[in-house]
Amino acid sequence: MPDLVATILGWVVPALVVFGVTAIAIAVLVWAVRRARRSPRARAAAEQARAHAGATLVRLDDEVAELELEVGLSGALYGGDAPASLRRARLAAQHTRDDAFEEYRAIGDPGVAPADVRRVAARIERRSTEALALVAAARSEHGTWVRQHVSAAAQVDAAQRRLAELRGAMGDPAALVADLSSRFAEDEWREASRSARAALSEAAEAGRHLDAAAARAGDPSLSALPDLAAGERALRQAESDARNLEETHRLVLQAAHAVPEEIAAARTALRQASVTREHLDPAEADRLGAELHAVEAELNRIETDAARHPTRTVEAIARLRGRLDLALGDARTAQQRLRGARTALPGTLAAARGALAQAEASVSRSRAGADARSRLLSAQRELASARQAQDPVAALDAARRAMRDAEDAKALADHARRSPTG
Repeated sequence: MPDLVATILGWVVPALVVFGVTAIAIAVLVWAVRRARRSPRARAAAEQARAHAGATLVRLDDEVAELELEVGLSGALYGGDAPASLRRARLAAQHTRDDAFEEYRAIGDPGVAPADVRRVAARIERRSTEALALVAAARSEHGTWVRQHVSAAAQVDAAQRRLAELRGAMGDPAALVADLSSRFAEDEWREASRSARAALSEAAEAGRHLDAAAARAGDPSLSALPDLAAGERALRQAESDARNLEETHRLVLQAAHAVPEEIAAARTALRQASVTREHLDPAEADRLGAELHAVEAELNRIETDAARHPTRTVEAIARLRGRLDLALGDARTAQQRLRGARTALPGTLAAARGALAQAEASVSRSRAGADARSRLLSAQRELASARQAQDPVAALDAARRAMRDAEDAKALADHARRSPTG
């Protein structure tokens, strides 16, 4: 029997040693591979791949904007809808762009493995390049058709009609700015003033280019296309700034009207939070009481100058309501959360709309990169979700996300505009 045990141990022990050493070697190898994949060098390579994909995505976004312009021009030239080929190309490119921006933002999270970043970046690069080729083919096909069937004079006439319509719709931009400046602080109407000046300047520039294009259109030896294209770009930017002026004016007046209600709703929420505090244990009650005191002090400070700064006040109250919700945590009942969301939603939606308008203006006038544009698209989606949601709590959460994304987009776009390479 001892000999049998010795024989078995003679076979088993070496085998266990071999298997143990092999298992340790495999574990060390797996660890080394994983570490290499997450090393600074791997992360740098992944970030480079993401940046390259982002640059291609920005090109696609710009091309989609150009295609949208061309679709609008086609509608004007044909007296109706744009050609089906252009509409299909635009929809396909928009869908690809929106999905790609969502993926691009997702791989910006530091927790994503470098290998996954490179894989998704390669997919973004491939799909964006395919979409760019689709857009280029559609525009080339359409350009050929236009040159064969539509005269340069007709194109110039269509652009001049749009310019005349824009000038008629703008009226006197200075009057809108004067209305705001007579009632509110400068930071409330500064963006409107900038948009008014830009819209007038761009409309004048568009007029000069279109006049030059009209003069060239009558001479077969000259090409009107360069001036026509320049006029269209100036006209498009003028339309964008005119919309921004009107939106800013509307948002400021709406905020001024809403300020008293928002302040009253915030004070009601504070009183309800105080009632909730009475049912908490002493430690939680003390913590919540300190936060309520801080929120009330901030609300009192905001209220002193609310009439002169309506949009800033509405935004600040929206943040205070979020801070209050965070402080209350799970202390409220479902009914209390629902009631609080209903009263906080109007002001938060207004704040999100204002933040989005500012972000759109910043992105449109800067060489914003993919990060700013992806956050802008996310803000637009979140705001749309907030408007469509039936549940006030879900709508409030979406509005707050839209507000944060819009603020991030504006900050990134402003940074790009201030940077030497921006």
